[in-house]
Amino acid sequence: MSSKVPVTHIDVRVFAHATEDEEKVLSAVRKTLPSKISMDLVFKKVNLTGHHGNPITLFETKIKDKNHIKAFFENFASRLGVLDKEVLSSEIGQHLEKGCLYIRLDKQSAFLNEVKLSAADPIHFRIHFKKSNPKEIVEVCRSFGIIP
Repeated sequence: MSSKVPVTHIDVRVFAHATEDEEKVLSAVRKTLPSKISMDLVFKKVNLTGHHGNPITLFETKIKDKNHIKAFFENFASRLGVLDKEVLSSEIGQHLEKGCLYIRLDKQSAFLNEVKLSAADPIHFRIHFKKSNPKEIVEVCRSFGIIP
């Protein structure tokens, strides 16, 4: 595996609904990341209004440090389950757009320190690759063990 990760940065976004404890939501995000990254991250907080007028808070941050990006990939690959890796591999085309890989992780599982794919109320990761060729992105994912 190459020590260089061909990624410029990773956007991390999560929504905290009015019924959720914001600290617990952020804790869930931090639990999906290696500890050295999670301690360094500063989240930008944006207050939004939901479809029914309910308050929603958006938390956003970027992982830019090359060592952090590499650690993110290694951590993600080691913690994502075999079945989720198979699903991601079979659906990878649906997760790629304009040189970005979109990954959604289950917020509830994350809070319990588990890394699982989910589309419902997830933690969003948008991984920006230097090259936009889907085949090359798939190869990078495979080399890190994110997909089989």
